[in-house]
Amino acid sequence: MLRYLRRLADRDLALDRTMIPLGSCTMKLNATAEMLPVTWPEFAHVHPFAPLEQAQGYLEIFHDLERMLAEVTGYDAVSLQPNAGSQGEYAGLLAIRKYQVARGEVQRDVCLIPASAHGTNAASATMAGLRVVVVACDEDGNIDLDDLKARAVQHSEHLSSVMVTYPSTHGVFEEQIVDLCALIHEHGGQVYLDGANLNALVGLAEPGRFGADVSHLNLHKTFAIPHGGGGPGVGPVGVRAHLAPFLPNHPMRPEAGPASGIGPISAAPWGSAGVLPISWMYMTMMGSSGLRDATRVAILAANYVAARLSAHYPVLYSGRNGLVAHECILDLRGITRETGVTVDDVAKRLIDYGFHAPTMSFPVAGTLMVEPTESEDLAELDRFVDAMIAIRGEISRVAAGEWPPDDSPLRNAPHVAADLMADGWAHPYSRDAAAYPVPGLRTAKYWAPVSRIDGAYGDRNVVCSCPPLDSYE
Repeated sequence: MLRYLRRLADRDLALDRTMIPLGSCTMKLNATAEMLPVTWPEFAHVHPFAPLEQAQGYLEIFHDLERMLAEVTGYDAVSLQPNAGSQGEYAGLLAIRKYQVARGEVQRDVCLIPASAHGTNAASATMAGLRVVVVACDEDGNIDLDDLKARAVQHSEHLSSVMVTYPSTHGVFEEQIVDLCALIHEHGGQVYLDGANLNALVGLAEPGRFGADVSHLNLHKTFAIPHGGGGPGVGPVGVRAHLAPFLPNHPMRPEAGPASGIGPISAAPWGSAGVLPISWMYMTMMGSSGLRDATRVAILAANYVAARLSAHYPVLYSGRNGLVAHECILDLRGITRETGVTVDDVAKRLIDYGFHAPTMSFPVAGTLMVEPTESEDLAELDRFVDAMIAIRGEISRVAAGEWPPDDSPLRNAPHVAADLMADGWAHPYSRDAAAYPVPGLRTAKYWAPVSRIDGAYGDRNVVCSCPPLDSYE
């Protein structure tokens, strides 16, 4: 069994091997010390509805986390029940809705959402019974405040809320965020601040202090719970005092929320409680100064990557001083038009260099969004930047006609060992260039287990590999 697990691990390109620069997903390295407690039977074997006198340790973790999360966000109350950021969005919007109904403002059912928002924002608003009105963004990726004003005035009587991501999904800080919050409040609405990018705020700015009324927080991003792979997420919702009576509660556990709340969002009263010790360990060991330093380093790392790569790939959005927030968007659309090399080609080629790809074509098609996080040291950042610069050199060779776009190291990547060891080699580049494009790979090489496939075809043509039913006769 151990050898089987090792074989699977060797095929995986995971955070214990390399940085995963996925933008907007905060794939930070999770310390083993943070992960250990979730394996302890005192946490792992407790039923969600066990008598509370048998779960005193969990209650302490709940109360500590609620207090710490409220402190770093500037909110007055936090619910740990939502199982994901999307559930946190839904819970926050339902709290706003119930608050406004309690005030006799039943007509408030319009939610303003910027064009740059995460797709879950519009879905959550629709599920909460709200009408979505899209707000334009300017050429720098910021919310168009003039358009926001026009929409707020137009829907003033029916305005429920605005959903804003800060820093934005475009990787920039909205300089007018305080004015935006004040404008919505002026028209009787509430401000929902999407906490997906809280990795750039913790210790530096508190949404509950600069005007937001409610946010969800991704513990599986900013607060170290592993993100991805289908594992349990946690998306707590934080609110200011006037929304606290409308947080999620649970009919089988009165202690899980206020009696006047919106009801359960998840089946269990405290959601994915089994992974909460990870965030508790992370925040306790880091302390306030450590959390602040993590945010600073995350912003510094993103700007370092953007500064070094800007001469090779245009950085799509930046702030007034040419700086980004915690992530940057590399624009490959011009390169694609000129050479035929696509973001998919660059992403697959990065595997040959030993890297997971950045986020492709979100939020802008034909781009790569990079978020280095605070986990990566300078050597790893340089290794990634050097790989991207080397790939740009390969693109230049395609542009010069040395390699055809459809038979280049980029289009054929990733190169698996079976291809490189084959007797024949008909490509216009060498095996050495395919496998070892930079010298460091000779001493530490990740070999992809599978060569490139047509992912779009596979998505549209599902094949069942199950045995036929008659094989069971």
